[in-house]
Amino acid sequence: MEIAVKTISSYAVSACQLLALFVILTGVVKALWIYVRHSLFTLQSGIAFQRSRLELGYSLSLGLSFLVGGSILRTTIAPSWNDIAQLAATITIRTVLNYFLLQAIDNSTRIVAIAANQDAELPLDLDPVAQIDGQRLA
Repeated sequence: MEIAVKTISSYAVSACQLLALFVILTGVVKALWIYVRHSLFTLQSGIAFQRSRLELGYSLSLGLSFLVGGSILRTTIAPSWNDIAQLAATITIRTVLNYFLLQAIDNSTRIVAIAANQDAELPLDLDPVAQIDGQRLA
């Protein structure tokens, strides 16, 4: 019975890691597509940047969640104290990354909503494109 549980746990960990990889790669492709489509075919590169950043952020957040789940599953079968300490460190790092990622997503969501309501380019103070003395560099 123990061997079956270990085998199932191993497959579940692999599935979580594959799901994380798939979600993150899909997010990267979608974010790149959004950016290229909006920046090449419209003049709204600031909005394109924020929308692609949002898409990538959602995918990274979900991917990190799958990785945390996989890490937890990996240590469920007879963990040592060293395994538990490594799990705690890994979950702490991934949770902090996810927290800051969600903060960036929230900021980008507000910027995109402001730009959509104005139906124009982002104001210079909200545009992520570098600027000097009110002039765009890109």
